[in-house]
Amino acid sequence: MQRTSQAMDSNKKAATGAPSHRIRVGLAGWSYDDWNGIVYPSPHPRDFHEITFLAQFFDTIEINTSFYQPLKPQLATHWIGRTAENPRFVFTAKMWQKFTHEAGATSEDEKLVRAGFDPLFDAGKLGAVLLQFPFSFHHTTETLARLKQLLHTFHDYPLVVEVRHSSWVHPEFYELLHERGVGFCNIDQPVIGKSLKPTERTTSAVGYFRLHGRRYDTWFTDDPEVPSFERYNYLYSEEELDPWAKRVEHVAKHAENTFVIGNNHYIGKAAVNALQLIHLLRKEKVKVPEPLRQHYPQLDSIASEPPKEPLLFPLAPQ
Repeated sequence: MQRTSQAMDSNKKAATGAPSHRIRVGLAGWSYDDWNGIVYPSPHPRDFHEITFLAQFFDTIEINTSFYQPLKPQLATHWIGRTAENPRFVFTAKMWQKFTHEAGATSEDEKLVRAGFDPLFDAGKLGAVLLQFPFSFHHTTETLARLKQLLHTFHDYPLVVEVRHSSWVHPEFYELLHERGVGFCNIDQPVIGKSLKPTERTTSAVGYFRLHGRRYDTWFTDDPEVPSFERYNYLYSEEELDPWAKRVEHVAKHAENTFVIGNNHYIGKAAVNALQLIHLLRKEKVKVPEPLRQHYPQLDSIASEPPKEPLLFPLAPQ
């Protein structure tokens, strides 16, 4: 199914502006129980919604639920309304794992994916569709053919590819992305063995970054005693963020729209680092959620407003 030129023009409007204003920093997902009372106020005010709250502070959110199942069109439309007060706000969304992590996806599966993405795209609120592949997805003749087919199937969306294995550091791969107008996802991850190292590459009009944290001890663990959230339980220091801010600025010079997503989500650490990155990129103080500042007083130095309550001690290291 082809997107209409009118819809594509509408979606491209999100990319207008000076390079620094075409950078959107945000979070991977928003539905985490451990964010209550840390990122979000607790108890919630009347008519509270997580994405409406987050859209006060961030200009993008990466939709995670679309990885596990196709979005319901009515939900996508609802989210557009919930973020309307921030005209700069644009979603990105992960592709259904049935296409990236499994085999045998059908034309009916494609229709389900499109039904959920189209309300966002047609409203100019879908900045990128992320095709995230696992570390086990290595560069071979077979996987390259599979990738080409997937890029063809969804070519009318603003696609971005995330690979994690260093076998993809290959001219043929980058040329393919460039030729197809597909973005490359620059990632920060624990560099273990053949893991992809930090990059600052642009292959399309969409620049993309994902910061996963650096939990070397839990990244590849299969220990059932280790909770899954421990993979993302990492708080970047400002010294660790600074090189990434420079990489983002470099990519933004060559892309129409650049997204930076924090995936180190445990107890709001992605939100802390995203705000610090916004501060580094804009070189100005930023609006900070009050609950988050109460738990992470290091945000006080970059906050544009004084605290509403005396600051607490920071959270103990996790």
